[in-house]
Amino acid sequence: MSSIGTATRPLRVAIVGSGPSGFYAAEALLKAGLVAQVDMFDRLPTPFGLVRGGVAPDHPKIKSVTKVYDKIAAHERFAFLGNVTIGRDLSIVELQRFYDAIVLACGAETDNRLGIPGEDLPGSHTATEFVGWYNGHPDYRDRVFDLSQEVAVVIGQGNVAMDVSRILAKTADELRATDIAAYALDALSESKVREIHLIGRSEGSRRTCGLRHNRAAERFVG
Repeated sequence: MSSIGTATRPLRVAIVGSGPSGFYAAEALLKAGLVAQVDMFDRLPTPFGLVRGGVAPDHPKIKSVTKVYDKIAAHERFAFLGNVTIGRDLSIVELQRFYDAIVLACGAETDNRLGIPGEDLPGSHTATEFVGWYNGHPDYRDRVFDLSQEVAVVIGQGNVAMDVSRILAKTADELRATDIAAYALDALSESKVREIHLIGRSEGSRRTCGLRHNRAAERFVG
């Protein structure tokens, strides 16, 4: 019997999830000095995970990392299988029948709840929803956001909070040159938001954030 990891008996690996971690895992396997066949599964029809659906549309340089993933995907022993939901279309047990190893690189798709009164009131949304919406993610493209008010509040002061604040603050002309979803651009062009409060537990945002925009007079609240 041939040893696993040879031309006559490749190491067969299934990777669940096609975001950055999935692609870097695939790259490591294909460069590991053994013969590996890597099949990557994703429930969406397109790869790249949060690079495609989570990076702000006005940050094309960050999205350019997909050029690296394209090279990985071009490898003769790599295959991408989209529109496959593990747990519905295929079970882990079924994957184990055909693969020597399974790498779960599907990330965390749910949001942390704040556990505060009013969290579920109309007009309160998670960043996952809003970011997915303006990036054209199929799970969120049909969401509706009330942009008729002049004040918006963003809770958090990390990268995503800054992305959300910046997208709310920019004018339609500034966003038009990006790859933002067309329906989101239409909605944001009618936005009445003029003031954005970025709320965090520390004063770090005051020291590190220097947002400049034409639409809103931003206020940082520590």
